[in-house]
Amino acid sequence: MFKVLPAPTADPILKVMTLFREDPRSAKVDLGLGVYKDPQGRTPVMRAVKTAEQKLVNEQDTKSYTTLSGDPAFRQAMAGLVLGDAADPARLAGTTSTGGTGGVKLGLDLVHAANPGATVWISAPTWPNHMALTKAAGLQWKPYRYYDAETGAVAREAMWQDLESARAGDVVILHGCCHNPTGADLNADDWAQVAAFCNARGLIPFVDFAYQGFGDGLDKDAAGVRLLAGRVERLIVVASASKNFGLYRERTGVCLVQCPEDERALVQGTLETLNRQTISFPPDHGARVVTEILGDAAMRAEWSDELTAMRDRMNGLRRSLARALRDACGSDRFGFLADQRGMFSVLGGTDEQILRLREEFGVYVVGGGRLNMAGLTDESIPQVAKAIAAVL
Repeated sequence: MFKVLPAPTADPILKVMTLFREDPRSAKVDLGLGVYKDPQGRTPVMRAVKTAEQKLVNEQDTKSYTTLSGDPAFRQAMAGLVLGDAADPARLAGTTSTGGTGGVKLGLDLVHAANPGATVWISAPTWPNHMALTKAAGLQWKPYRYYDAETGAVAREAMWQDLESARAGDVVILHGCCHNPTGADLNADDWAQVAAFCNARGLIPFVDFAYQGFGDGLDKDAAGVRLLAGRVERLIVVASASKNFGLYRERTGVCLVQCPEDERALVQGTLETLNRQTISFPPDHGARVVTEILGDAAMRAEWSDELTAMRDRMNGLRRSLARALRDACGSDRFGFLADQRGMFSVLGGTDEQILRLREEFGVYVVGGGRLNMAGLTDESIPQVAKAIAAVL
């Protein structure tokens, strides 16, 4: 029976991860896998997370199920972190999700349940799983141009030209900050235009918010999604705790849906039904850790300080790589790297060039030249800059 299954398409990011692991060279540099790494190349457990986990070990007295939408305290804490006071709780439905990925799938399944004929508009480029998850939800999707490779900035005119074709009831997926893979973000005027555009055309903005705190700060990174929450009637927001809390393997996320108050109960019930049909009760450990941290002033301050240090380190690595590339290339053609935000940037390059970076120089990036800034170190930047200058 299983012989008729179509061969799965290999995930390009996981493929790079496997190739890197199998490379015996000691001077190799992994800029593919999208996880934060410290100067020693580790993905550390944050100090506040350790404190919160120890508190749970000492005090938690049950591992029984919570609810079909997870612990309400977690949803409230995450809504406060993401939306601040921009959203009316009476209009906010939501559920704990299995990471950001599970949250995106939940949001798309909700869209399909409400409007199976909706088209999902996805930035080009984007995180590859956006297309796969949309397809898995039974929805059609179309790209909208987002990135200008010449300037390293948002291709605003092209973006709006493409979205002119969107119809009422369609969904527009947006990156809340630290756009993956380009690092090029919308500014305040752009977010205001998104709100006005969606209101005028009856579109639903869907914000994938995986990197809050990795760009310019927790509140600054949330300014766009908060603006939307204050101006649009319906909004879907998915937030992940994988990056900013370092809870990658705990699969901790939240799917929040803003809607008219008279629709809230129906949306909440549908989200819970979708959970029941897939995972039944959401995972709780990571959610409980986040709730403990956000609800304790000392732990929250410690977490915020460590997150600031991580962000400053990545932004410093961006500037260092841009300077090293300027020296290696004799030009400032990669100067845009210093102005972008988040873990990722896109350098471009053909498949042959990406292969050459890997085979000749031991520099591993994803196809199209996406590189993870957090994979750099002060020691590896000269090697990486030399390789990029030679190949690209």
